[in-house]
Amino acid sequence: MLEKYRATIHGDRIEWEGEPPNELADGCDVEVEVTIVNELKGRSKPNGKRMADALKALADLPPGKGLRSIKDPVKWQRSIRKDRPLPGR
Repeated sequence: MLEKYRATIHGDRIEWEGEPPNELADGCDVEVEVTIVNELKGRSKPNGKRMADALKALADLPPGKGLRSIKDPVKWQRSIRKDRPLPGR
């Protein structure tokens, strides 16, 4: 079974979160596969300001626009998701 280790890549360096693999202590070459985790990709700093700006823009919409225009949220959500009956139910 493959073992997983969490790390952050800085250019061509790897910074391990916790202990690195034991194989590295021997100075051996270790073959790896790297997967970019979405939560890290393209993010160098928190985006709280952008989120606050987006929420303020929603709150500033006039009545009848945005979220306030949805009269029946459950019905709206079902139409957006295009729910279908589950087999056997």
